[in-house]
Amino acid sequence: MLSLSAQAQLASPQSITGAKVACLNDKAAGYSCSGIDLMAVLTMSDYAVDPAIPDRSNPILNDVWGWTDPDTGHEYALAGRSNAVAFIDVTYPENPVYVGFLPSHDPEAVAWWRDMKVYRDHMFVVVDGRGANGMQVFDLTELRRYEGTPIHFKQTAHYNGIRQAHNVVINEDTGFAYIVGARNSRIGCGPGLHIVDITEPTNPTHAGCFNDPATGNGGNGYTHDAQCVIYRGADSDYYGREICFGSNVTGLSIADVTDKANPKKLSSVEHPNARYAHQGWLTEDHAYFIMNDELDERAFIDQFGGTRMLIWDVKELRDPLLYREYFGPTETSDHNLYIRNGYVFASNYTSGLRIIDVRDPWKPVEVAYFDTHPEGDQMSFDGAWSAYPFFESGTIVVSSDPHGLFVLSLTGIDFVTETESGGALPQSFALSAAYPNPFNPQTSLTLSLPEAATVSVEAFDLMGRHVARLYNGYQIAGQHQITFDASQLPSGTYVIRALGARHIATQRVMLVK
Repeated sequence: MLSLSAQAQLASPQSITGAKVACLNDKAAGYSCSGIDLMAVLTMSDYAVDPAIPDRSNPILNDVWGWTDPDTGHEYALAGRSNAVAFIDVTYPENPVYVGFLPSHDPEAVAWWRDMKVYRDHMFVVVDGRGANGMQVFDLTELRRYEGTPIHFKQTAHYNGIRQAHNVVINEDTGFAYIVGARNSRIGCGPGLHIVDITEPTNPTHAGCFNDPATGNGGNGYTHDAQCVIYRGADSDYYGREICFGSNVTGLSIADVTDKANPKKLSSVEHPNARYAHQGWLTEDHAYFIMNDELDERAFIDQFGGTRMLIWDVKELRDPLLYREYFGPTETSDHNLYIRNGYVFASNYTSGLRIIDVRDPWKPVEVAYFDTHPEGDQMSFDGAWSAYPFFESGTIVVSSDPHGLFVLSLTGIDFVTETESGGALPQSFALSAAYPNPFNPQTSLTLSLPEAATVSVEAFDLMGRHVARLYNGYQIAGQHQITFDASQLPSGTYVIRALGARHIATQRVMLVK
């Protein structure tokens, strides 16, 4: 066990538990950091699976996801290994507890890539490697059986429509899983979207297929990763429909999958200096899809100068536009990223977890980081593979090979909102009456957002001339105070206008000097 006072460079992976290690002077227990405290580290040996379960490759860590028990409130990290999924209770983040593991369906299914997602308290697992793992289903409430000794769990159900696949994507709003990058499909779906109905989690059934032949290696429509949502963005033609955004090696593919038997391609587009469009996530207002290219830095780092992140404007689904390229402060490859409340949680291999504020998507800025790979920022696939930032508590878990599972806590950034934690959402887009009114020289209004949105709030005189911009950018759902400072304006009546993707609200105010 590492001494909690140790700040020296780490020579080898060591577990850290028992108390928070604050990030002080850009270090926490030897790891470089800024704005993120270290709660704990569990090494691979801390959650080594049963020796009876074969691991014919060098043991590695891969993906990580999370589940919160709805009855107990316990938070669990679902941590992928080359031969199993390990379950770690992180409810008390300074003292994570290894609960047990679920091995592959097929003992031969040992691979670098093991991915899992959750729907209705069930975990769905695929493996991209040898063997016939199919898609495993596991009832996560089984974790309640833990009484102090790690448990060798058994799968609850199994889907054999595929043998191997790179990942599984789940739309929790509809109860459909989208297996991507499948190989040796028994149904002949191809490597795009293999659609499975999981509304009854223990009885998954095939529902459809989609491949975009304009994308993927050799035009096979291969989807490496995706996000599928009920679309709530600006494109009124598709509002309320189920849309999938695929990272398809050669670029971005967008499809309407509302009709599972007859999905429709909406668009596909390549990006400059493309090498391997890997994975991405939507901003909460569905206005932008932020994507990484895993291999572009290896080819173009001298040109880039830092890790590149691609920001797609998807307000018109049939015509997505590359809105912005963001280049980070380190020269490393990027892997998975997720977005919560306007912050990107990017796992950038040897430079670790990077937090980027994209509430103004034109001006992304890195606001925090935790480097899980103290050996250096060389171009390598070691380091942070993925992060799960969606626990209600704000705890973040990061899988980082070879050092282990990191349990982290942000400082100085409140990315968990009162609304998320149970407060009532506004029922409509609205701008409150100003107070005080009349005023001199400042007044305040409340902007109510029933859902996350990119919004602008501006002031005009009665001739319609623009006099001030009060806010322009992304905001989470909830109520937000807007202040109008008119100290440089003459007395008179002004109109405050709030404009969202589909809504507008106005209020009149009177400045009296």
